[in-house]
Amino acid sequence: MSNGQSNGQPNGQWYPPEWPDRIRALAAGELVAAAPRRAATVMLLKDGADGPLVHMLRRRTSMAFAGGAYAYPGGGVDPRDEHPVRWAGPAREEWAARLGLTDPAQAQAVVCAAVRETYEEAGVLLAGPTADTVVGDTTGDDWEKDREALVARELSFADFLDRRGLVLRSDLLGAWARWITPEFEPRRYDTWFFVAALPAGQRTRNASTEADRTVWTRPADAAAGYDRGELTMMPPTISTLRALEPYGTAAEALAAAPAQDMTPVLARARLDGDQVVLSWPGHDEFTKHVPANGSAGTETNQDTAAGPGAGAGAGSGDGGAA
Repeated sequence: MSNGQSNGQPNGQWYPPEWPDRIRALAAGELVAAAPRRAATVMLLKDGADGPLVHMLRRRTSMAFAGGAYAYPGGGVDPRDEHPVRWAGPAREEWAARLGLTDPAQAQAVVCAAVRETYEEAGVLLAGPTADTVVGDTTGDDWEKDREALVARELSFADFLDRRGLVLRSDLLGAWARWITPEFEPRRYDTWFFVAALPAGQRTRNASTEADRTVWTRPADAAAGYDRGELTMMPPTISTLRALEPYGTAAEALAAAPAQDMTPVLARARLDGDQVVLSWPGHDEFTKHVPANGSAGTETNQDTAAGPGAGAGAGSGDGGAA
């Protein structure tokens, strides 16, 4: 799963060279932080011979944002995700409490985005004819036509479910983490990470125009590739990957979701003399000390007490939360 390039890091942490200048500009009051857009991403799991596998995609190397980085299916909330939708599972109010939101409609939109983006980017649909069933194969031409209409925003997810006579199965998702893009990034996202099991009869495929490959991999194997510098990932991705490692089955990971900490993780940047210090609270591995006029390739060795094996991760699609 090598990305075929060296990014100048001791591990595979994605770190663009323009960050230090943007951090200095923010500290000097020369940069106004953009408001983050709501987004969702899903760690889709299935059981393998040696434990659960997670579905990951690799962003095309030609992309300006996190090109070549591995991530999960996901993307930004469509305003229509708040429209009334055929719904099964916990009430929207319960989801709002779990996701740290006060508005049940906004909570519905985040959950809806998670299900919709998983279908758009991986061809997997967490919905069924009834509250206790799930659709089977979704690879036919008629399904593909609807999926493409969703991607083009010609069709809302609520209308798609109505047309198909399906209900969104929110009970098939478990909220896992929440990361917010740093204030110095021009495109910012407030991204909720979910876990879900691949429904029986369905299979993933690379349906994303932003990805050049997809893989099923053991979380520990992907994390090891990151540690060796072979796989590029953003902090939220590797962090969530490592959090999946203890679980022996997809069902165990889903059962563990309610206990996961949903406190938002937001990177902090400060100036320390002529150095820029970038940190993610609670995730010391990702701390960077960049000297004056330095970039990712010239960072000092003060950046981690835990070593490259501690873990970090990222969002996906439009939902990257670097």
